[in-house]
Amino acid sequence: MTLTRFVSWIFTFEVLIFGAGTVCGQDYPNRPIRLVTAAPGGGTDFVSRILARGISPSLGQQIVVDNRPTRLIGELVASAQPDGYTLVLNGFSFWLTPLLVAKPTYDVPRDFAAISLLTTSPALIVVHPSLPVTSVKELIALAKARPGVLNYGSSTPGAPTHLAGELFKSMTGTNIVGVPYKGNGPALNALIAGEVEVMFSNVAAVSPHVKSGRLRALAVASAQPSVLAPGLPPVSATVPGYEVASTYGIFAPKGTPEVIINRLNQVAVRFLNSPSVREQLLKVGVEVIGSAPERLAATVKSDLVKWGKVIEQAGIRRN
Repeated sequence: MTLTRFVSWIFTFEVLIFGAGTVCGQDYPNRPIRLVTAAPGGGTDFVSRILARGISPSLGQQIVVDNRPTRLIGELVASAQPDGYTLVLNGFSFWLTPLLVAKPTYDVPRDFAAISLLTTSPALIVVHPSLPVTSVKELIALAKARPGVLNYGSSTPGAPTHLAGELFKSMTGTNIVGVPYKGNGPALNALIAGEVEVMFSNVAAVSPHVKSGRLRALAVASAQPSVLAPGLPPVSATVPGYEVASTYGIFAPKGTPEVIINRLNQVAVRFLNSPSVREQLLKVGVEVIGSAPERLAATVKSDLVKWGKVIEQAGIRRN
């Protein structure tokens, strides 16, 4: 084969491949899409349902929200056909779970294609009103004066509320004892009842109780002051580098055609950035990001490094 014929053949092959991808993108979707997410009632389910309802008209197909136990979601979606008809929306616990179990069944960078980093909700450090502190500086001083006496409430091992507490202890050199509960709700109820003194939880969950006076907020764990917590200083003003937020991302199985990934990204970002949606989410303590796929992929990698160190240092494991 001459060089000229070889170049011509390569050009023809690339045109055929590009054309096939374009047709695939134009034809997609031609049936309902399944969006696998966590159990009903939590923040993950809330964001999933808003997104599903919002982008279905743009795609011309129904998006069916499929609630599953968190431990099953990764394996279920990783083994699905990479055709854009099975997606997963979940928080950062989803990509950290393989670090917490002895025999992980999935790995997010290996098994999933990022679509978009959708939203974020920074953590607040909140305390029971009986605790004699009004700032992070005072909380650190009290914890150091009473090592092993103060307790913080958290959800299951490795949950954001748990990791946030362990990161705080590590960065401040304090000994605040973590008390695990069977979920964020029970931990929050325990804090309100005075069974524990401190909690690290997202804005959406604790804001109503701060407004009612049942809890006192000390600081917000965003890098800068947040519109979601007006008037509160960032924790990083006292503990440089401390940052914790509940982030949500949407993924497809690895191997999903790029044209489909881009289509899903475009409709999701366009929907989330509409003023009415942004305002609706801000009211419930959630801030829109709506990123390119590359930002979600980079966030996953940086979180695995950051939180992997916390998990290893604290010896956190699940059965």
